Amino acid sequence: MLKAVNAPGTEWPGLSQGVVMKGSGVFVSTGHVGTDASGEPIVSSLEDQVVAVFENLKATLAAADLDYSHVARMTCFVSNFEPETLAAIRKVRANYWNQECPPSSVMVQAALYDPRLVLEAEVIAVVP
Repeated sequence: MLKAVNAPGTEWPGLSQGVVMKGSGVFVSTGHVGTDASGEPIVSSLEDQVVAVFENLKATLAAADLDYSHVARMTCFVSNFEPETLAAIRKVRANYWNQECPPSSVMVQAALYDPRLVLEAEVIAVVP
């Protein structure tokens, strides 16, 4: 059985921000991007967009009664990769995890669904 999870205000027909696999102790998120509450991309700076990604994931985790301490894996999809992109991800990530970050991958792809977006991230978390 799957239990759909959406942070308040993020419910879109036909889309779940994440699911809890009942009985398995596993939560899986959809890809989260750096948008504001209206769905518009954050374009003020790369770092601001990365913060928005992490905050959007944080809200979805909270809707499942989880937080970043429950995350077992993170996958990042990056478009327009430049050296400062990885630096921004690492800088922001340090505000959400201490030295014991979960395993993570960064995959470069041609583009995300909106050319103004640079980062999409998804997580797998353990449900206690």
